[in-house]
Amino acid sequence: MPEVPTVPVTKDEWILTISGRHVELADPSPDAIDIHDIAVGLSRECRFSGQCRTFYSVAQHSVLASLIVPLEYALEALLHDATEAFIKDLPSPLKGMLPEYKRIERILDRTIRRKFDLPDKMSAPVREADRMLLATEKRDLMPHDPRPWVLLEGTLPLPSPIVPWSSGVAMERFLHRFDELIEATDAA
Repeated sequence: MPEVPTVPVTKDEWILTISGRHVELADPSPDAIDIHDIAVGLSRECRFSGQCRTFYSVAQHSVLASLIVPLEYALEALLHDATEAFIKDLPSPLKGMLPEYKRIERILDRTIRRKFDLPDKMSAPVREADRMLLATEKRDLMPHDPRPWVLLEGTLPLPSPIVPWSSGVAMERFLHRFDELIEATDAA
């Protein structure tokens, strides 16, 4: 039997996005980050590892976050989970067990923040909006859980219930909100 030639294996450390860009995970370029790629990825990513009672996208979560913070934090709130468009959403307990994932997430987050001229670290109003939404999502979208979520101590859910959007609607509303916020920034 003839010997099969070996082909050198190269380690690909990038992902191909829907727009055809390559996002290098260890050293991403701001030029490789595209808002449409973010919108598509987040609209197709379900919160809570898909364990909620119905599909509820990270894109919808992000749009809602952008609506409950003061306007000067709205773009940051819209993009606060943008890394998940490229490296997916992992449950917080699992993230804590994966230091390499957290390192890559930080690098990607810094690149996205630089691309969209956002603060280096998550602002307090965005962090609080994220917690308020988590409390609301727990109430409206998760199975009943009598065990308290320590992270939510002292955090009240929003008064209005969340009505989940389809992936397509979430993507459209995410892009519309982005355009709205960019226009508001340009007008200021």
